[in-house]
Amino acid sequence: MTETKTDFYSTETDASGLSKILVSTPACNAEIYLQGAHLTRFQPADSEPVLFLSKRSKFTQGKAIRGGIPIIFPWFGARTANTFSDRTDGPAHGFARTSLWQLNSATMEGEEVVVTLTLGPDANSRALGYDHFLATYTLRLGNSLDLSLSVKNLASSPLLFEEAFHTYFSVGDATTATVTGLEQAEYLDKTDGFKRKRELAPFLVLIGETDRPYLNTTAPITLSDPLLNRRINISKQNSNTTVIWNPWEALTAKFADMEPDGWRQMLCIESANVGENAIVLNAEEDHQMHVQISVLN
Repeated sequence: MTETKTDFYSTETDASGLSKILVSTPACNAEIYLQGAHLTRFQPADSEPVLFLSKRSKFTQGKAIRGGIPIIFPWFGARTANTFSDRTDGPAHGFARTSLWQLNSATMEGEEVVVTLTLGPDANSRALGYDHFLATYTLRLGNSLDLSLSVKNLASSPLLFEEAFHTYFSVGDATTATVTGLEQAEYLDKTDGFKRKRELAPFLVLIGETDRPYLNTTAPITLSDPLLNRRINISKQNSNTTVIWNPWEALTAKFADMEPDGWRQMLCIESANVGENAIVLNAEEDHQMHVQISVLN
């Protein structure tokens, strides 16, 4: 990528050979890697960083980055057979988070920087059976963060996919942070044999490893953090799943790309469409998932 520098953003290549976009305005600072269209830093003015990024993240070509906001597409978790395909090959969480996206534009609109990136078929996606799609990712970076992921089916047959903004929020301590907005929602408890359960508590406090896709919910979420003395509001459109994830101590110890106490400093709240909320697009149809993240100090 040819390096660019303007009043509000610049591009550069890091020591590992990965290209990234650096945004700097009076409203915020941000960092986006073209590999995975991965937002690794977002920090509004007069605020602590919104996103967690592991100190041991692997900034390596073809490897996912631990933290920030990975884009999950076109399947969530392990690939499973379905009515559209019997294939089960491919990396966990799909190929989008390790693919090279293209920078289409970066503009200043008022106090916001608007960055648009695209991903189309390449040799890797075609080998996995995805050769007729276009994904467009738009980030609006200012005092708040707006993200939109649009997927268009360019095939003559239906396209089934799952998607998620796998957002790692930075928290003072995962054991004291609380999540509201999921009361009465049904979820699959992946730490208990995928049993289907219902959230009865008015707010969620993590007490151990947590991996829960909350299904058929469009409700806004509030992450309250007493140690950082802030609330983060997450609202979304065209997303019917919210995933809550924290690996806790034992699972984190198995991650080569996360420090031993990293689980305390992060809490994933993912706006998604997975499982029974997966998206089916007919020929030439498109779908856009949108999330807004704002910080209240």
